[in-house]
Amino acid sequence: MTSYETLDFTQDGPVTRIALNRPDAANSINDVLGRELMDAASRCDVAETKVVLLTGKGRFFCAGGDLGAMARSPLGAGRFVKGLADDLHRAISTFARMDAVLIVAVNGAAAGAGFSLALIGDLVLAAESASFTMAYTKAGLSPDGSSSYYLPRLIGVRRTQELMLTNRRLSATEAAAWGMLTEVVPDDALTDRTEALVNEFRSAAKLSNSSVKKLMLLSFSNGLEEQMEIEGRMIAACAGSPDGQEGIDAFLAKRRAEFA
Repeated sequence: MTSYETLDFTQDGPVTRIALNRPDAANSINDVLGRELMDAASRCDVAETKVVLLTGKGRFFCAGGDLGAMARSPLGAGRFVKGLADDLHRAISTFARMDAVLIVAVNGAAAGAGFSLALIGDLVLAAESASFTMAYTKAGLSPDGSSSYYLPRLIGVRRTQELMLTNRRLSATEAAAWGMLTEVVPDDALTDRTEALVNEFRSAAKLSNSSVKKLMLLSFSNGLEEQMEIEGRMIAACAGSPDGQEGIDAFLAKRRAEFA
């Protein structure tokens, strides 16, 4: 795909920006958005990209799955939702395993799968007015979008159970206090703060950042010695890379590193 119906997608050198663009439907995820997000994620998983920004357009970040589309589907709700979840999950897996850093900017309410999407960022910024609720069981559904993987690791099992079973709504400040977010910023400063962060990663050492992402994923399944062996191999690869040599030289020369 070169253009999208439900996403704004722009590439600027090492920076890719994706904005969910169904503001009249609260950026809810229908089958088209699911397919397009999967395709957009694959376009981010390339050597040239260092940082990806994911956000929403309008008042909402994402209200979750499009329940109207589920109800109207000739496939039936079950088959429709399974296809939608498969596409969404492929996108999330790609974002998690790509070398580029993913920054999520939560510009408004995040519910259901929108809540799940907010969690997947390597860094997550939220506007002060943003809010977070699981909302799945309220509609007789169960969580998807990787939330049952990330939430217990971020906030613990008990708090995860509370959010998923009671659909408690968290403010951005509460979500940050619980450990779900990197930073909360005033609504009118979200764009500027996010762009400043994007520009930091535009000139960062890509192999270093991709190694951090890989180590975080592996740490949940590896034992101590296996994880340390991988750490040793990764830091050696970084040290022997052009960016590693530049970083070491810059540190010794007391100057700013200029990474490729």
